[in-house]
Amino acid sequence: FLVLSHLPNFNSISGVSLAAAVMSMSYSTIAWGASVDKGVQKDVEYSYKAQSAAGTVFDFFGALGNVVFAYAGHNVVLEIQATIPSTPEKPSKGPMWKGVVVAYIIVALCYFPLALIGYWIFGNKVEDNILISLEKPAWLIAMANMFVVIHVIGGYQIFAMPVFDMIESVVVKKLKFPPSAALRFIIRNVYVVSCL
Repeated sequence: FLVLSHLPNFNSISGVSLAAAVMSMSYSTIAWGASVDKGVQKDVEYSYKAQSAAGTVFDFFGALGNVVFAYAGHNVVLEIQATIPSTPEKPSKGPMWKGVVVAYIIVALCYFPLALIGYWIFGNKVEDNILISLEKPAWLIAMANMFVVIHVIGGYQIFAMPVFDMIESVVVKKLKFPPSAALRFIIRNVYVVSCL
C-alpha cells in the first residue's frame, strides 16, 4: 500500500488499475469455471430460505447491496474524467461515457455469470464467498484469493488518489504549507497507516 501510494496522480496508476481489473476478471472466472467443473451438487435445493417477512426484506436489501457493491466506483468517475483532455470542440464526455459503458459491461460479464452459475451449482447453500463453497482444489482457491488481495490493493490506490489530492490541497492552501515531496510523503504515509 505504502509504495503504490506515492505514485503522483491518476495517470501514473494506470498500470495498477489495469492489474486490479485483470485480477477481478481472473478471480471471478476462476470461481465460475471451478463451479462448473465441480458440477451440480446432489442435494442442491433452489427453495427460498427466508422464514419470515422481515427475513425476506433483509435478504432483498442484502442482495441489492451486493449488486451496488459490484458496480462501485461512481465516486471516482469525476476524478478520472478530470484527467481526460477536454476542449470545447472535443469534450471529455464522449470518451468518458464509452469508458463507463465498457466498464459496466465488463463488470456484468464478470459477476452475473458467477451469480447464476453459483446458484445453479450450489442452490441456496451457496456461500456469500463462492470460493468457500468450492472447498477444493486448495491451490486454485488460494490463487483466486491472492487475486482478490491484488485487486483490493489496486482498488485502494484508485479510491485513495482523490483523498490524497484533497488532503494535500487543504494542507497547502488552507494551512499554508509549501508543496513538497516531503509533505506528500508524510501525508500519504499517515493516511495509509491510519486506514490499516
